[in-house]
Amino acid sequence: MLKTLIAFFIVATYPFVAHAQSDAAAGWPKQPIKLLVGFGAGGSNDIIARIVGQKLSERFGQPVVIENRVGGNGNIAAEAVARAAPDGYTLGSAPTSIMIHNAVLFSNLPYDPIKSFAPIAIVANYPMYLSVGADLPVKSVAELLAYAKANPAKANYGGTTGVFQLVSELFKQKSGTNFEYIPYKSSAEMVTALMTGQTMMSFVDPAPLMSQVRAGKVRVIGVTAAKRSSDTPDAPTMEEAGFPGMEAEAFSAIVAPAGTPTAIVRKLNVEIGEIVKLPDVVDRFKQLAANPHVGTPEAFAEMVAREIPRWKAVAEKANIKPQ
Repeated sequence: MLKTLIAFFIVATYPFVAHAQSDAAAGWPKQPIKLLVGFGAGGSNDIIARIVGQKLSERFGQPVVIENRVGGNGNIAAEAVARAAPDGYTLGSAPTSIMIHNAVLFSNLPYDPIKSFAPIAIVANYPMYLSVGADLPVKSVAELLAYAKANPAKANYGGTTGVFQLVSELFKQKSGTNFEYIPYKSSAEMVTALMTGQTMMSFVDPAPLMSQVRAGKVRVIGVTAAKRSSDTPDAPTMEEAGFPGMEAEAFSAIVAPAGTPTAIVRKLNVEIGEIVKLPDVVDRFKQLAANPHVGTPEAFAEMVAREIPRWKAVAEKANIKPQ
């Protein structure tokens, strides 16, 4: 089934018409490119899109205009990209929520993450950091679980998009501990909730977190990566903490509408692959605690097809009904 999905994804999004494809790439771009972002200005995905967009503009000699179309957990922007002309002049920022978790949490998506897009590249990825407020008497995952069981009325976690909720639900399933979900509008609000004691724990993305970690206001006790993070070297991986199978990285990616000529997709993939290696881009990503990523459209497609069933299983076990 997985191989069939991947094959469909690649075939559907890369129709092979050699001469037309070559001509499309040779003359492209001739006009400004729109890059749609489904979340507000100042967040990780918006910042990364602006970094990449500026570099693409410099390389192509055409403006890359960032448009923030906020709403629906990214679905409004994703639908606009899916419905756009497949000519390379409309691209979309496609984070984990749009490409994977919305397919789990929404019953009537206005787009299909596999059929509606031509995957271009994952630009950056980063793990989730299991975090607690500095005032909480907890310094390890084991201590967190003991504290939660001793204080069940206070056991809760914050989340915004699906990635935070589903990673937290997976942790609940593996630890056998109940934490109540409290939704927030942004990761910054999640961090504030940890610092003020409104929530006991949260899995948080690094951009809004690390400054508070360095300030000693938030403590990281686990990382959902295969290896420890250089930003929090004392925090163990979740596997080291006794919870294998918790590896989960969020990503920021770029997609185009399905049917975009293969040569344009390839050209963008190559250019983005060069951009994320630039020293100033590496430095900017490091400030966000994001890891530059270079990969093929096919690897991107394969990962999406593999991860959707994984998180659907987590949601079903947690009895989370699609909205």
